[in-house]
Amino acid sequence: MTVLKIAIAGASGRMGRMLAETILASADTTLTGALDVAAAPAIGTDVTGFLGKNSGVLITSALADGLADADFLIDFTRPEGTLEHLAYCASHGIKMIIGTTGFDAAGKAAIAAAAEQTAIVFAPNMSVGVNVTMKLLEMAAKSFAEGYDIEIIEAHHRMKVDAPSGTALQMGEVIAKAVGRDLDEVGVFARHGVTGERDPSSIGFATIRGGDIVGDHTVLFAGIGERIEISHKSSSRVTYAHGSLRAARFLANKTTGLFDMQDVLGLR
Repeated sequence: MTVLKIAIAGASGRMGRMLAETILASADTTLTGALDVAAAPAIGTDVTGFLGKNSGVLITSALADGLADADFLIDFTRPEGTLEHLAYCASHGIKMIIGTTGFDAAGKAAIAAAAEQTAIVFAPNMSVGVNVTMKLLEMAAKSFAEGYDIEIIEAHHRMKVDAPSGTALQMGEVIAKAVGRDLDEVGVFARHGVTGERDPSSIGFATIRGGDIVGDHTVLFAGIGERIEISHKSSSRVTYAHGSLRAARFLANKTTGLFDMQDVLGLR
């Protein structure tokens, strides 16, 4: 059995800790490195110390040290940090699984360019359930393209810094493509005051932030006399960790290329 050598970014954060725990529990993966920002209090400590056990992997801010033995980097941090990691990984042939959200067009272009040097899975949500939901939304949207108003409602914890969530935006993009629209033209991200009647071609977004909500997404297709709701609710970050490891296994025999979770799960 081939053992995948994986490093994680944002190692002392909530997602980083979940990744560390999941990698250690998987028979075909080993944790070889842990990165965090230089100001993080956990720098220099064992990455699994929070579990009451020592892995021998210390959290570092030095890319050369944290990635020295890694074949893969799983990154759920911030765009600026991920892009720094991306440049290093591309030049050193380290494959990446990117779950970071909030990239602008230039950031997405940088990821696409890096995929010419190394293999990358880039998805705003690594959950298997969410990505199956994306496929269901594509199918549903084709049937509800006319006569149904489309609204996307998402809720996350109070610490999330971008809105709408990357997952909500991906849902909007999947739906818009399925019905032949451009999300940049039909997306409505705020409503206030006298807005007038709803444009039937629009795709609306509503954002909720509060407490410790891991991630809830609902797409509402509202017609006359009926409404259809397709929802996904996350109760634990472990779903993202499991999806990330599936992505790493998918990349094991790839050298270059840009992929997403639809590719990983064979849903194309």
